[in-house]
Amino acid sequence: MKKVFLFIAVMIGLSATAQSKEQKAVEGVINTYFQALNASDATKIVSLFTSDAELLAPQAPTAVGSEQILGTYQYVFQNLKLNLKVTIDKVTLLKDYAIVTSTSAGTANGAEVTGGYRETFVLRKDKGAWKIARYMYNTPQ
Repeated sequence: MKKVFLFIAVMIGLSATAQSKEQKAVEGVINTYFQALNASDATKIVSLFTSDAELLAPQAPTAVGSEQILGTYQYVFQNLKLNLKVTIDKVTLLKDYAIVTSTSAGTANGAEVTGGYRETFVLRKDKGAWKIARYMYNTPQ
């Protein structure tokens, strides 16, 4: 009986370790996204998205796929210099998907972004790597 309990305890520990590793990988994608955003690096940002990703930004048409997402970020970076700090609020892992909610705050063209942003990311495991499949953000007002 003790061996059964030991086996179960080890399996629970391994499961938690695997989940922790996956959570860190997902958080790494989000942190890399914000580093690229602050560096105005549209190419790097697009590399973090799946080829069929969707970007749902306020007051803009939905950008679908790498080409449209690249164009959206190129337009943004022609008009804005962002310096945002992200806080990851929650990561939910669902096998090959992850849902991340976060908030960010900072500056756009040197002026404080009033109220900051709320973000929802849906990531999908794509060939063994986590990629952003859907991204939506808004302001809390």
